[in-house]
Amino acid sequence: MHGMKTMASSLPNDPKQLQAIILQLQQTLAQQESVIATLRHQLSVLKRARFGRSSELLDSQIHQLELQLEELEMQTAALPKLSTPTTEDKETPRRRAALPPQLPREELRVETACQCPACQGELTHIGDDVSEMLDVVPASYRVIRIVRPKFSCNHCDTLVQGAAPERVIQKGLASAALLTQVAVDKYLDHQPLYRQAERMEREGIDIERSTLADWVGQIGALLTPLADAIGRYVKAAQHIYADDTTAPTLSPGKGRTQTGRYWTYVRDGRPWGDTTAPAVWLQYSEDRKGLHPTAHLKGYQGSLQADAYAGYNELYQQKIQQHGCWAHVRRKFYDITQTGPSPIADEAITIIQSLYVIEKQARGQPPNERQHIRATQAKPILERFDTWLQATLRTLSKGSPLSKAIHYALKQWDALVAYVDNGYAELDNNSAERSLRPIALGRKNYLFAGSVAGGQRAAVLYSILGTAKLNGINPNDYLTAVLKRIGNHPINRIDELLPWNIDLASQPGDAI
Repeated sequence: MHGMKTMASSLPNDPKQLQAIILQLQQTLAQQESVIATLRHQLSVLKRARFGRSSELLDSQIHQLELQLEELEMQTAALPKLSTPTTEDKETPRRRAALPPQLPREELRVETACQCPACQGELTHIGDDVSEMLDVVPASYRVIRIVRPKFSCNHCDTLVQGAAPERVIQKGLASAALLTQVAVDKYLDHQPLYRQAERMEREGIDIERSTLADWVGQIGALLTPLADAIGRYVKAAQHIYADDTTAPTLSPGKGRTQTGRYWTYVRDGRPWGDTTAPAVWLQYSEDRKGLHPTAHLKGYQGSLQADAYAGYNELYQQKIQQHGCWAHVRRKFYDITQTGPSPIADEAITIIQSLYVIEKQARGQPPNERQHIRATQAKPILERFDTWLQATLRTLSKGSPLSKAIHYALKQWDALVAYVDNGYAELDNNSAERSLRPIALGRKNYLFAGSVAGGQRAAVLYSILGTAKLNGINPNDYLTAVLKRIGNHPINRIDELLPWNIDLASQPGDAI
């Protein structure tokens, strides 16, 4: 308030000078809004690129842009709202957040006088104006006191007492809901355990990080059979999407990191109208050798969609149908256009784009209809594209970026065009790439898997939480329900706990 008085007293009285100040403020605001729009555009471009290729530089740029945007948006919010009819017309309305209908509502009624303030007459209720605002109830910890009354028989001194309810971790301090929060915070929201311990300490709860680690280790072991069941379910599909991403792992005793891998395998029949549930299964390994996917998919008999990585070759030799990824091919040409004008790369992108347009018609159709659409519309384009690529390659100097991009496409041509004859396949393996996004986003926040066991544990949690998310089920609700039951659940009926089978409501005999 004092600052506003000072500012007002220092303003000139001359209307022309005041107009000049207002004009200058408007220009500053317009410049800031222009910078914000530019930064937002740059950020969206970088984020799209982020899921295309792994780059520390891109991560850093995105981080910097996010901070710049935050700062500018806070500054803009603090500036006085000065607008004239002309600037108001041009202003793009900001999207108003729609508040989810499933959130609980608490009503705040604004009481009105009982009589008319003008004539003291009786008032008749003619309706309500209702608006909404978003509120938060901070996460609160509580203690559940388990009280078990003891009775003694007056005749024979027999002691009678109700059995203690099961706990997820025997003699453990944490409820299923708290164990879920620790796991989800670590694996989905990328809050390392030491930060979670600090947050608890601020609430006066003295639980060491090592205790939290013990909880996560124990639930990881409990949940492994469920992740294995997800793996079996994924491998029962006609078609699987595969991808992998780096998982830096601290080598104990060496003080350095080695590059481990998360391998992801996705079952998702929605593109061909399949009503069975989608699922994602992750596996961890210490390196990127081809023996890993061969071991993971042992016994699999369907088709596989992946990038051009040679590590899958052994699988293809075992009669698994190979499908390439057109998104990877398109990216090679797109990168060339970003370094300067390239009519050849533009032409290749246009042709690939036309294949994606055809796929819009095929999406959700049954496999035989998808095959028909592709045979009549995509096949002629692919034949012309093949001829064009081969002819163009002969005109280019060896080793040029364009030459490399075309060679990349031609080398795996059979795998790229195989989707035309397989109604279960897609144009690309973006389903698998999307399932890896939570891991890619978390890599900056907790760099190390900690150990090979840590990587395997993370793969278990990612498989379970990721599959819940793919099915539109709240991961917190799902994991809590699973943890309450899995300790006493027969291993031969583990499929009952899969997201599409489980009843999330509390059951008699559930642990607490």
